[in-house]
Amino acid sequence: MEVSSPDIDHAPRTAEDARRTRRRRVGVGASVVLVLVAAAIAVAVGVVRSVTTADGGVPLAPVEISAAALYVHVSGAVGRPGLYRLDGGARVVDAVAAAGGFTEAADRTVLNLARPLVDGEQVHVPEAGEASTPGASVSADGRVNLNTADVAALDTLPRVGPAIAERIIAWREENGRFTSVDDLLSVPGIGEKMLAGLRDLVTV
Repeated sequence: MEVSSPDIDHAPRTAEDARRTRRRRVGVGASVVLVLVAAAIAVAVGVVRSVTTADGGVPLAPVEISAAALYVHVSGAVGRPGLYRLDGGARVVDAVAAAGGFTEAADRTVLNLARPLVDGEQVHVPEAGEASTPGASVSADGRVNLNTADVAALDTLPRVGPAIAERIIAWREENGRFTSVDDLLSVPGIGEKMLAGLRDLVTV
């Protein structure tokens, strides 16, 4: 009596079957690699965005810091008297140039053109002969203006001789205009007692 057995294919696989199996494996492996690469790219893009943006996604950019601007009033014997905006570090020569340069009547020997400017300063270019006239540096109420007075005008003040007057002008040329009468204390030779005697006689 013969016993039938189930149909089981015991024949060895052919070379074609092996190739098909390898192709399937390669295809599955390639798909996995593509998925991993895509995930890595997504993560990298997220990191770059987080580094290059801040506060609402605004891209960060280098900020240029420049020197503060100066506003200077140029008056007197210049081509175009007026208020001028100059770069920080500008000097008297830059203010005169911005205002159109000296006129033919200007006294070019009075100003220190190399002096650095300060914000809010007035640069007055006198005409020839103006600086030596005391009245040109005296205000309507009779007080001497510390920012425009020459040696002759300052010498009219009590206890201020030519030496102190020259020191006042030298301080003004080196440091810029007087912003307060109290700045006289920075001038060598002027103390509290002398300042008290000058306070009502001078102005800035």
